[in-house]
This record gives sequence, C-alpha cells and structure tokens, in this order.
Amino acid sequence: MTRFLFFPVAFFSFILSAQQLKSPSEFLGYELGTEFTRHHEVVDYYEYLAKEAPDRVKLMEYGQTNERRPLLLAFVSSSDNMNNLETIRQEHLKDTNGTGETSKAIVWLSYNVHGNESVSTEASMKTIYSLLTSKSTYLENTVVIMDPCINPDGRDRYSNWYNQYKNSPFQVDPNSKEHHEGWWSGRSNHYMFDLNRDWAWLTQVESQQRIKVYNKWLPHVHVDFHEQGVDNPYYFAPAAEPYHEVITDFQRDFQVTLGKNHAKYFDANGWFYFTKEIFDLFYPSYGDTYPTYNGAIGMTYEQGGSGRAGLGVITRIGDTLTLNDRLAHHYTTGLSTIEVSSQNADKLNAEFKKFYKNKNFKYKSYVLNGDKDKIDALKTLLNKHEIEYGTPSNGSVKGFNYKTGANGNMSMSQNSLVVSTNQTKGTLVKVLFEPNAKLSDSLTYDITAWSLPYAYGLDAIASTSLISGTSTDEKSGMSSTGGINANNYAHITDWNSMKDARFLAELLKEGIRVRTSHHPFSINGKSFKRGSLIITKADNQNKDNFIETLQRVSSKYQKEITGSTTGFVDSGKDFGSAYVQMITKPKIALFSGNPTSTLRFGEVWHFFEQQLHYPVTVIDSEYADRVDLKDYQILILPGGRYGNYFNEKQLKKLQDWVKSGGKIIAMGGAIGAIDGEKGFGIKKKESPKDSINKPQPYQGTQREQIKSAITGAIFRTKVDNTHPLAYGYGNEYFSLKLGSDSYKYLKNGNAVYLENNIEPISGFAGSKAQKKVSNSLVFGVEEHGSGQVIYMVDNPLFRGFWENGKLFMANALFMVD
Repeated sequence: MTRFLFFPVAFFSFILSAQQLKSPSEFLGYELGTEFTRHHEVVDYYEYLAKEAPDRVKLMEYGQTNERRPLLLAFVSSSDNMNNLETIRQEHLKDTNGTGETSKAIVWLSYNVHGNESVSTEASMKTIYSLLTSKSTYLENTVVIMDPCINPDGRDRYSNWYNQYKNSPFQVDPNSKEHHEGWWSGRSNHYMFDLNRDWAWLTQVESQQRIKVYNKWLPHVHVDFHEQGVDNPYYFAPAAEPYHEVITDFQRDFQVTLGKNHAKYFDANGWFYFTKEIFDLFYPSYGDTYPTYNGAIGMTYEQGGSGRAGLGVITRIGDTLTLNDRLAHHYTTGLSTIEVSSQNADKLNAEFKKFYKNKNFKYKSYVLNGDKDKIDALKTLLNKHEIEYGTPSNGSVKGFNYKTGANGNMSMSQNSLVVSTNQTKGTLVKVLFEPNAKLSDSLTYDITAWSLPYAYGLDAIASTSLISGTSTDEKSGMSSTGGINANNYAHITDWNSMKDARFLAELLKEGIRVRTSHHPFSINGKSFKRGSLIITKADNQNKDNFIETLQRVSSKYQKEITGSTTGFVDSGKDFGSAYVQMITKPKIALFSGNPTSTLRFGEVWHFFEQQLHYPVTVIDSEYADRVDLKDYQILILPGGRYGNYFNEKQLKKLQDWVKSGGKIIAMGGAIGAIDGEKGFGIKKKESPKDSINKPQPYQGTQREQIKSAITGAIFRTKVDNTHPLAYGYGNEYFSLKLGSDSYKYLKNGNAVYLENNIEPISGFAGSKAQKKVSNSLVFGVEEHGSGQVIYMVDNPLFRGFWENGKLFMANALFMVD
C-alpha cells in the first residue's frame, strides 16, 4: 500500500510561519531526549507538520509492518520544489540515461532500522523541525526524504519494554534492569530479522515495500542511522576497507568531504569520533552498500548507545552518556549531510549521470539454466529490484562456469535466463551475480560471498560477451490441472523446489494424503526422481471434494500433474510398494528463547509462516520443561549459544522422545548441545595442531586469528541424493558456510559433506579454517531408535536468501521418516 496523506488548508488561512510551528518538545509535551517516543506519537508529529506546513512537507504511507504499524516517508523541501516534486523526480531519473536537467540534490535519511537503536527516530523529529525553521535555506536546491522509523515493530518493542522496566528517575548504573533487554530484544523486526541485512534479499515486508519507493527516487545520498556499543565514540564516513571495486572515486571522495564537515562540528563541541574503521562497504545488502551500488553516496552513521544505554548510562571511563547526547550527535550529522549535499548539488547530479554510464565490466552477461521453479524464484527477486532480464537464442555460450570454477561452455535454450550488465541497474547486476567478489582486505564486517547463481542453485556462465535476450511475458503460464481426472488411479508430480514444498504443505493442511517414492520410477513413458509426490484416489476416497481441492491447489502453484490410470510402473517400484510411503502430516515444535539466537530462531519462524505456509508451535525455553513432547513429531533447535544448556535430565528426555519416534532438527550451534558427549552420535572435529607454535606480534593478532575464520564463503559440497534429506538435489550443492565449526562424518546418513583439500569457490576462508572443515559433515541424519536426529551444520535458511538451501529443510520435515 502506498498513499499520500494530504491535509487541507482553510480558504482564508495562511501557512504558519516557521516560528509558529511547534517543536517536537512543544508538540509531545516533554523535552525531546528525555523520553522514548512511541511510534504512534512520532507519526502524530509528522502528520502535524504535514498539516501545518503542506507547502513544504508531504507525508506518504508506503506500507505497513507485520504488526500493522504504518511505514512513513516525509518529503521535505522548499515550496517551489514541492510544487514541482514529480517533475524533479522524473528529471532526476532521466539522469540514469544521461538526459536529466535537474540541479536538485536528493538526500534520503533512514532512521531506526534496528528498533533498540532508538535515538535516531528522536533525532529525525528535531532534524525535520530545523529544516522547516532555522535551516530552511538547505531546501532551496535539495529534496530531503526522511524515513523516521524503518522498523516500527522493533522500536515499539524496545520503547515499551524500557518504559516498563526503567527506574524513576532513570538509573545510570549499567547493572540496573533497564540496561539489560531480554532475549526478545527490540533490534529486529517482528520475525526477528535484521532489516539492515535485507536490502538486497528483500525477504521482509518492510524491505519489499520500501524498495518500491526507493527505486522511484534513487537518491544522490543515503544515510542509515545506527547505534553501537555504549563505550564507542561516534562513527561517520569515510568507511573502512574493503570497498567493493565498483565504488567510484567520486563516491569515495565525497565520503571524505562529508566526514570532514561532520568533524568540523564535532571538533567545535569536543565530541569524540572515528572514521575508516570497522564498517566497510562490501556486503551488498546493507543500508549503505545497496544505495551505493545504485549510484548514491551510501553511509552508515553509528552513535554509541543502543539498547544498553536507556535514558542515561555510565560508560567504561566513567562518563555519563544520555539520550540527549546521542540525539545531538545524530542531529548534527544529519544536518551536516544535507548542508554538504546542498552545497554540492551540481556535482552530485553530474557524478550520478557518470555512474549510470555503461561500464566496462569484465563479464557483460550472465546466462543461467536450471529448474524452472528456481528460475522463476530468481525472476521474482529481479523484478523487485527492477533488473531487466530476457531469454537468449538457442545456441552455446562460453565463459566462466560457476559449477566447475573454470572456463567452459553451456547450451542456451528458451528455458534459459540471461541478465546483462548493459542496463540501468548494470552495476547492481555485477555485484549480485559476479562469481567471486574481489576483496581488498580479508578483515570484513560481514559475509564475503553471496553470488545469486549459487544462492538459487542454478547452472551459470559469466560471459565476457554481451548476450542478447528477448523479454518474456511473465503473465503466461502453463495449465497445471490437465492431468487431474477423477478416474485416475494416481496423480504424480515432481519434487525439486520450494514451490513444490508449498504445494505439498497446502495439500497436507487440506487433509489430502500424499505419498512419496524413495526410488526413481517411470510410468506411461515419463520418468520421475526420488521424492516425487504421488496422490492416489484410494488414499483420498473419504476426502470430500478431493478432485476439486487438488485442482485448486495445483492451479495455485502452477504444478504440472501427470495422471495415471494404474499403479503398475514401467520401471522402479509400484505404488503399493513399501518404498512408496505415506508422508506424515507432522506437528512441529520450534524452540525459542535462551539459548537460541534471535536471528536464527527468526529465520525458522519466518520460513514456516511466510515461505512454507505450514503451522509451527513456538515453545519458549522458560516453560519447555513443562511441555509434553509426545504431542509433537518434530522439534527444531535453531542455532545459538547452547553450551551445556541441557542438563542430564533434559537430555534423557530428548533421547527417550527420539527413540520412541520423534525427530530433532539441530541447526548450527544447537548441535553441540546434543553431540557425542551429550548422548547422541555426532562428534566435533578439532582444529589441526600447528607443528610449531611461534610467538606472534601483538599488532598482528587479528590477522593471525582470521586464518581460523570463515567469513561467509561458498563451498562446493558432495551430495548423496539417494538420501531422503537430499531429494530434489543433484550430486553437488554450493553451501554458504558461516564459520569453522565442523563435525566428523556420521557412520551412516551423510547426506551432504565436504571432502579433503577443499577451498572456497567464492569468498574468504582462512588457511587453518579450510583444513578444519575438510572431510566434515554439512547435513546428515542419525537414526536413534525409532526416530532421527537431523544435523544441519551449515544454515540453509540464513537471512532467508539462500534459496537453494530451503528444500533441505522441507526434506527434513516431510521426506526423512
């Protein structure tokens, strides 16, 4: 939903002068910086400004959060500019093809992406008030777009918690309760996702709705306001290395220009700050990098504080940091950013045009082959980013082969997809598709690999030639219900993707009974792989409206159904065989609270409710001991820091439940809580010992430590696709490995694993870490009595964007039995 909020002006009234506008403190009834303002009060103030100064403020509701809070943008500029706002926007976008004639600077300020980094929303209110009053000259040649709160759900979670637990008056002692949020902190959104890592992947509703408006403006400058640890001084641009190689000299230099202007104000006030450290410009899904790869000067500003600071707290050196101090710093850098942008509007426009000129990237086109469902999933993401793609002509393409890691050939057909860098979003295409992003420094703030062909499980060639492609009609689609007939003995369909998993999940919810074949088979001249779904008339003879329901669900998911009048197969196992088993409709429990990671828990929660659309029961650690696991068939333990969390009695309870037929899915850090020392069979691998332990200089400690680290790199793994956990996959899987934790092979059930002498195919992995993860398990299943324990060492649901990993989770739920 996108709508502008207009406020009428009485016929004989006149616009209030700047002096008549109420400041945030006057409007709210308390001094700004002495309380945390709830989101609805923030909205009220912005609506007040839009009503009282409609010639200079326009408010847009661009969507809603999961908890139904409004997402707002405020457009602020001079009266003349606001009267011509749409013309300014259109002329600015023409700069992407070099024909625009506007001289206005476009500055976008994003506040409170992390809910408990809450001071920035307070600063936004002071900033917009100053722009309408004392700093209105900045607006003569500048349009400022302000998002006062990217994450309203998280912000209100924090502010409500703080208002509930704070002392009165507030307590600056950092040991007081008001400085210690619980597990369910306000940092993330409703689904515990970090919205600052979601700009490129667009898994969350906030990101999906925001990007639609962002693409309509593509600002010259974008600032993402944050907070960091209580004891840290303020951070502003220029950023740290590594910078991605596509970042232009002007983008680098203008960060320095802005930083020096900020420093001028901070120096005058005696405020401490630092630059060029920690916060790099590499991973593409941040609020600084994503805008940068779309032509902006993208920046992160970090104020010390966050959820620990409250209204005031004593720092490590004995100073008192107050909310008002934090507010003043963000207010200062925000206005300084607008000031410099206004002074350099012509330069920003000229360089923006240059950014969008065709660039001589090494790879001009990316050609992709693979399962149609996976191609379609990638198209959905590209559409959201307004990235163009097409269908190439039949033939062959030569270039870097993602699967082999070397130059090679691949055939092209009408089912292929080609994405070229010769388009408006060409730089973004290069960043998202390149096989291995170039690192200028291995010390990075986030993952170092994300290439979309690997993430979506597609065969790909990166070509140095420009491959033409014709646009496809996305509205067309095959008829999926042609094979459905009430007289059929069975209805058969494949199992390859998350679309198939959603199809199965809905059938199970509808009460349709479904079988799967644990052997490949052929029938009526058509071949089917392991995991294929078989829906028989006999299994559903007591189901009312069986055929109508199957037709409706098949049509919804565009599933091609093959009908058969017999269960006698041409090859493989007949439909009455023990190898063709009924898929259980499982009741699933998801463990939450300490010791799980909020982010890892959120990824699983979101997977069930927003991707698979299958019910899950969330059981919190506070009362888990009182829950009878006999009511559930599956228990999921998300990653986290478990340590020795489960005591002997709890471990015995889990073991007995599994032996009697239960299924545990242990992910990441949860595996150590139930490993070989705790009663189950999996065993941790230790790091290989150095032959000589040489003393290291103190200054080189960090460089030495990174040899044992993996900072989000992609590894080629081996897959046993005869195992139910790996149905729908080929014999290789490219896994995003986030750390060097490793486990030995299981005696049986090694569905996905790493072999010896492995190196990452993309991204950084230290030399010691590579040795440690060699010959180790990635995904496996241990039989334990009548039940199973499924181990997921790597995280197939990481940040919701590794599309090709999600079917492993669906297999764990429905195929492993």
